[in-house]
Amino acid sequence: MRTEGATVAFLDIEKVVFTYPGRAPVVDGVDWRMQAGEFHCLLGRSGCGKTTLLKLAAGLLKPQSGRIVLRGGELAAPGPQVGFMFQAPTLLDWLSALDNVLLPVSLQRRPTPQDAQRALRLLDQLGLASHAQHHPRQLSGGQQSRVALARALVLEPPLLLLDEPFAALDAITRAELQDDLLRTCRERGTTVLFVTHDINEAVYLGDRIALMHGGRIVENWTITLPAPRMQAMRHGPAFNDYCARVRAAMDGAGT
Repeated sequence: MRTEGATVAFLDIEKVVFTYPGRAPVVDGVDWRMQAGEFHCLLGRSGCGKTTLLKLAAGLLKPQSGRIVLRGGELAAPGPQVGFMFQAPTLLDWLSALDNVLLPVSLQRRPTPQDAQRALRLLDQLGLASHAQHHPRQLSGGQQSRVALARALVLEPPLLLLDEPFAALDAITRAELQDDLLRTCRERGTTVLFVTHDINEAVYLGDRIALMHGGRIVENWTITLPAPRMQAMRHGPAFNDYCARVRAAMDGAGT
Protein backbone atom coordinates (compact mmCIF):
# COMPACT_ATOMS: atom_id res chain seq x y z
CA MET A 1 0.00 0.00 0.00
CA ARG A 2 1.49 3.32 -1.01
CA THR A 3 0.71 6.96 -0.55
CA GLU A 4 -0.34 8.58 -3.78
CA GLY A 5 1.67 11.60 -4.85
CA ALA A 6 5.37 12.15 -5.11
CA THR A 7 7.37 9.39 -6.79
CA VAL A 8 10.31 9.70 -4.40
CA ALA A 9 9.36 9.06 -0.77
CA PHE A 10 11.31 10.09 2.31
CA LEU A 11 11.01 6.52 3.66
CA ASP A 12 10.02 3.68 1.34
CA ILE A 13 9.46 0.17 2.68
CA GLU A 14 9.32 -2.08 -0.37
CA LYS A 15 7.91 -5.63 -0.17
CA VAL A 16 9.86 -6.32 3.01
CA VAL A 17 9.93 -9.85 4.44
CA PHE A 18 11.55 -10.89 7.71
CA THR A 19 11.43 -14.33 9.33
CA TYR A 20 12.94 -15.52 12.59
CA PRO A 21 14.40 -19.06 12.39
CA GLY A 22 11.79 -21.77 12.61
CA ARG A 23 8.83 -19.40 12.37
CA ALA A 24 6.40 -18.11 9.77
CA PRO A 25 7.24 -14.66 8.41
CA VAL A 26 6.87 -11.98 11.11
CA VAL A 27 6.85 -9.28 8.44
CA ASP A 28 5.33 -10.62 5.26
CA GLY A 29 5.67 -8.48 2.15
CA VAL A 30 5.02 -5.06 3.70
CA ASP A 31 4.84 -1.97 1.48
CA TRP A 32 4.63 1.44 3.17
CA ARG A 33 5.67 4.91 2.11
CA MET A 34 6.19 8.12 4.11
CA GLN A 35 6.78 11.67 2.96
CA ALA A 36 9.05 14.08 4.85
CA GLY A 37 7.51 15.60 7.96
CA GLU A 38 4.64 13.12 8.21
CA PHE A 39 3.64 11.38 11.43
CA HIS A 40 2.56 7.79 10.82
CA CYS A 41 1.27 5.33 13.40
CA LEU A 42 1.69 1.58 13.09
CA LEU A 43 -1.16 -0.07 14.94
CA GLY A 44 -1.88 -3.68 15.77
CA ARG A 45 -2.31 -6.32 18.43
CA SER A 46 0.65 -7.84 20.25
CA GLY A 47 2.59 -10.23 18.02
CA CYS A 48 1.39 -8.76 14.71
CA GLY A 49 4.93 -7.78 13.61
CA LYS A 50 4.87 -4.03 14.18
CA THR A 51 7.94 -3.86 16.46
CA THR A 52 9.92 -6.06 14.05
CA LEU A 53 8.95 -3.73 11.19
CA LEU A 54 10.11 -0.76 13.26
CA LYS A 55 13.48 -2.45 13.88
CA LEU A 56 13.79 -3.09 10.14
CA ALA A 57 13.10 0.61 9.47
CA ALA A 58 15.82 1.48 11.99
CA GLY A 59 18.38 -0.78 10.34
CA LEU A 60 18.56 -2.93 13.48
CA LEU A 61 17.37 -5.92 11.44
CA LYS A 62 17.97 -6.68 7.78
CA PRO A 63 15.10 -7.97 5.61
CA GLN A 64 15.47 -11.36 3.95
CA SER A 65 13.82 -9.86 0.88
CA GLY A 66 12.63 -6.45 -0.17
CA ARG A 67 14.39 -3.27 0.87
CA ILE A 68 14.08 -0.11 2.95
CA VAL A 69 15.02 3.16 1.25
CA LEU A 70 15.63 6.31 3.28
CA ARG A 71 15.96 9.59 1.36
CA GLY A 72 16.79 7.74 -1.85
CA GLY A 73 19.45 5.40 -0.44
CA GLU A 74 19.01 1.84 0.76
CA LEU A 75 19.24 1.58 4.55
CA ALA A 76 22.07 -0.80 5.40
CA ALA A 77 22.68 -0.18 9.12
CA PRO A 78 21.64 2.06 12.01
CA GLY A 79 23.04 5.57 11.89
CA PRO A 80 22.55 9.16 13.05
CA GLN A 81 19.89 9.65 10.37
CA VAL A 82 17.49 7.59 12.53
CA GLY A 83 16.51 8.24 16.16
CA PHE A 84 14.94 5.42 18.17
CA MET A 85 12.90 5.53 21.38
CA PHE A 86 12.13 2.24 23.10
CA GLN A 87 9.22 1.09 25.27
CA ALA A 88 11.24 1.82 28.43
CA PRO A 89 13.34 5.01 28.84
CA THR A 90 16.55 2.91 29.30
CA LEU A 91 18.42 5.76 30.96
CA LEU A 92 21.82 5.18 32.58
CA ASP A 93 21.41 5.55 36.35
CA TRP A 94 24.86 7.02 36.94
CA LEU A 95 24.45 9.85 34.43
CA SER A 96 22.54 13.09 34.86
CA ALA A 97 19.56 13.87 32.65
CA LEU A 98 21.78 16.13 30.55
CA ASP A 99 24.46 13.48 30.13
CA ASN A 100 21.82 10.89 29.24
CA VAL A 101 20.58 13.20 26.49
CA LEU A 102 24.15 13.66 25.26
CA LEU A 103 24.87 9.91 25.24
CA PRO A 104 24.44 9.47 21.43
CA VAL A 105 26.96 12.27 20.92
CA SER A 106 29.35 10.81 23.52
CA LEU A 107 29.36 7.47 21.71
CA GLN A 108 30.74 9.22 18.62
CA ARG A 109 32.99 11.93 20.05
CA ARG A 110 33.52 14.24 23.00
CA PRO A 111 30.47 16.55 23.31
CA THR A 112 31.16 20.21 22.61
CA PRO A 113 29.61 23.22 24.39
CA GLN A 114 27.34 23.54 21.35
CA ASP A 115 26.15 19.95 21.86
CA ALA A 116 25.40 20.70 25.51
CA GLN A 117 23.45 23.83 24.56
CA ARG A 118 21.41 21.84 22.04
CA ALA A 119 20.65 19.21 24.70
CA LEU A 120 19.67 21.89 27.21
CA ARG A 121 17.33 23.49 24.67
CA LEU A 122 15.64 20.15 24.15
CA LEU A 123 15.22 19.64 27.88
CA ASP A 124 13.82 23.15 28.14
CA GLN A 125 11.33 22.50 25.33
CA LEU A 126 10.19 19.40 27.21
CA GLY A 127 9.83 21.20 30.53
CA LEU A 128 12.94 19.76 32.17
CA ALA A 129 15.34 22.71 32.22
CA SER A 130 15.50 22.64 36.01
CA HIS A 131 16.15 18.89 36.06
CA ALA A 132 19.21 18.78 33.80
CA GLN A 133 21.55 17.70 36.61
CA HIS A 134 19.13 15.26 38.21
CA HIS A 135 19.72 11.54 37.93
CA PRO A 136 17.04 9.10 36.71
CA ARG A 137 16.14 7.99 40.25
CA GLN A 138 15.20 11.62 41.00
CA LEU A 139 12.79 11.81 38.04
CA SER A 140 9.22 10.60 37.62
CA GLY A 141 8.32 8.12 34.89
CA GLY A 142 7.05 10.90 32.66
CA GLN A 143 10.20 12.94 33.19
CA GLN A 144 12.35 9.94 32.34
CA SER A 145 10.39 9.49 29.11
CA ARG A 146 10.97 13.15 28.25
CA VAL A 147 14.72 12.66 28.77
CA ALA A 148 14.61 9.61 26.49
CA LEU A 149 12.76 11.65 23.84
CA ALA A 150 15.36 14.43 24.06
CA ARG A 151 18.11 11.81 23.70
CA ALA A 152 16.45 10.43 20.55
CA LEU A 153 16.33 13.94 19.07
CA VAL A 154 19.71 15.33 20.12
CA LEU A 155 21.48 14.35 16.88
CA GLU A 156 18.59 15.97 14.98
CA PRO A 157 17.71 12.80 13.05
CA PRO A 158 15.38 13.34 10.10
CA LEU A 159 13.54 10.11 11.01
CA LEU A 160 12.30 9.23 14.51
CA LEU A 161 11.06 5.72 15.34
CA LEU A 162 9.17 5.07 18.58
CA ASP A 163 8.09 1.71 19.99
CA GLU A 164 5.14 2.21 22.37
CA PRO A 165 7.17 4.72 24.41
CA PHE A 166 4.30 5.91 26.63
CA ALA A 167 2.54 2.59 27.29
CA ALA A 168 3.54 2.36 30.96
CA LEU A 169 2.50 5.91 31.90
CA ASP A 170 -0.70 7.13 33.50
CA ALA A 171 -3.32 8.65 31.20
CA ILE A 172 -2.65 12.31 32.07
CA THR A 173 1.13 12.05 31.70
CA ARG A 174 0.68 10.07 28.49
CA ALA A 175 -1.53 12.80 26.99
CA GLU A 176 1.01 15.47 27.97
CA LEU A 177 3.84 13.54 26.35
CA GLN A 178 1.83 13.01 23.19
CA ASP A 179 1.44 16.79 22.91
CA ASP A 180 5.15 17.32 23.67
CA LEU A 181 6.08 14.83 20.96
CA LEU A 182 3.80 16.37 18.35
CA ARG A 183 4.94 19.91 19.09
CA THR A 184 8.66 19.09 19.14
CA CYS A 185 8.58 17.05 15.94
CA ARG A 186 6.47 19.64 14.09
CA GLU A 187 8.91 22.39 15.06
CA ARG A 188 11.85 20.33 13.77
CA GLY A 189 10.16 18.87 10.70
CA THR A 190 10.95 15.36 11.96
CA THR A 191 9.36 12.41 10.16
CA VAL A 192 7.90 9.96 12.68
CA LEU A 193 6.90 6.29 12.66
CA PHE A 194 5.20 5.46 15.96
CA VAL A 195 4.23 1.92 17.04
CA THR A 196 1.24 1.50 19.34
CA HIS A 197 -1.59 -0.89 20.14
CA ASP A 198 -3.74 1.98 21.44
CA ILE A 199 -6.40 3.13 18.94
CA ASN A 200 -7.02 6.46 20.69
CA GLU A 201 -3.31 7.25 20.67
CA ALA A 202 -2.92 6.36 17.00
CA VAL A 203 -5.85 8.56 15.92
CA TYR A 204 -4.66 11.48 18.04
CA LEU A 205 -1.06 11.40 16.80
CA GLY A 206 -1.19 10.14 13.26
CA ASP A 207 -1.43 11.81 9.89
CA ARG A 208 -1.80 8.25 8.65
CA ILE A 209 -2.41 4.93 10.39
CA ALA A 210 -1.41 1.48 9.15
CA LEU A 211 -3.09 -1.56 10.71
CA MET A 212 -0.92 -4.69 10.90
CA HIS A 213 -2.18 -8.24 11.30
CA GLY A 214 -0.25 -11.46 10.73
CA GLY A 215 2.83 -9.60 9.50
CA ARG A 216 0.92 -7.65 6.83
CA ILE A 217 -0.62 -4.22 6.54
CA VAL A 218 -4.30 -5.01 6.13
CA GLU A 219 -5.85 -1.52 6.29
CA ASN A 220 -4.79 2.12 6.37
CA TRP A 221 -6.35 5.50 6.97
CA THR A 222 -5.50 9.15 6.37
CA ILE A 223 -6.49 11.16 9.45
CA THR A 224 -7.77 14.63 8.57
CA LEU A 225 -8.29 16.05 12.05
CA PRO A 226 -7.24 19.72 12.43
CA ALA A 227 -3.68 20.67 13.30
CA PRO A 228 -2.37 21.34 15.82
CA ARG A 229 -4.05 18.47 17.64
CA MET A 230 -5.79 19.47 20.87
CA GLN A 231 -6.87 17.23 23.73
CA ALA A 232 -10.43 18.57 23.52
CA MET A 233 -10.89 17.01 20.08
CA ARG A 234 -10.90 13.55 21.71
CA HIS A 235 -14.50 14.29 22.75
CA GLY A 236 -15.66 15.32 19.27
CA PRO A 237 -17.62 13.23 16.75
CA ALA A 238 -14.88 13.21 14.07
CA PHE A 239 -12.29 11.80 16.46
CA ASN A 240 -14.63 9.16 17.81
CA ASP A 241 -15.76 8.19 14.30
CA TYR A 242 -12.13 7.46 13.36
CA CYS A 243 -11.68 5.44 16.56
CA ALA A 244 -14.80 3.41 15.82
CA ARG A 245 -13.71 2.69 12.24
CA VAL A 246 -10.25 1.60 13.33
CA ARG A 247 -11.65 -0.55 16.14
CA ALA A 248 -14.04 -2.28 13.74
CA ALA A 249 -11.14 -3.06 11.40
CA MET A 250 -9.03 -4.41 14.29
CA ASP A 251 -11.88 -6.60 15.48
CA GLY A 252 -12.40 -7.88 11.95
CA ALA A 253 -8.69 -8.61 11.50
CA GLY A 254 -8.66 -10.64 14.70
CA THR A 255 -11.33 -13.08 13.55
